[in-house]
Amino acid sequence: MNNLTVHTRETAPEQSKPLLDNSVKAFGSIPSLHGVMAESPEALEAYQLLHKLFQSTSLNAEELTVVWQTINVEHGCHYCVPAHAAIAKMMKVDDALTAALRNCGPMPTPKLQALHDTTLAIVRNRGLISQAQVQSFYDAGYTQKQLLEIVLGLAQKIMSNYINHLADTPIDERFAAFL
Repeated sequence: MNNLTVHTRETAPEQSKPLLDNSVKAFGSIPSLHGVMAESPEALEAYQLLHKLFQSTSLNAEELTVVWQTINVEHGCHYCVPAHAAIAKMMKVDDALTAALRNCGPMPTPKLQALHDTTLAIVRNRGLISQAQVQSFYDAGYTQKQLLEIVLGLAQKIMSNYINHLADTPIDERFAAFL
């Protein structure tokens, strides 16, 4: 643990305060991850923007969850796995999908399996995936747009997963039930 500060609105740098207000509006309180990121207003702003942009992609709630949790599990993020299980619950994603992602089990549909497999290949191979993998993704019903959207989700998750590793971010009470 690197003892990074988990800021509150009172202890955060001035430029981070309105960003933390955004966090409260979105989540009802300041997630610990956002409190850590508040040390760098630029990092917090970038993360919030990536989150907003990824949620506005063509991917539905199940697909967003598949991308997020595939990356979180692969990166071994102690904070994001339960946090995104809670977010999936709020988005009304089936608990069975969340459990399958967490336990590296099969996806409930071939299309979601293709999304999971492609996301995992992108993460593990740093974007260097075979044409056969890309074609399998397309054959499942996805397009170039969704392939690029996976990379957007990965950018968001690299920020949160790596910062959580650096900070050993404490789990928020509301996410503890999803450990």
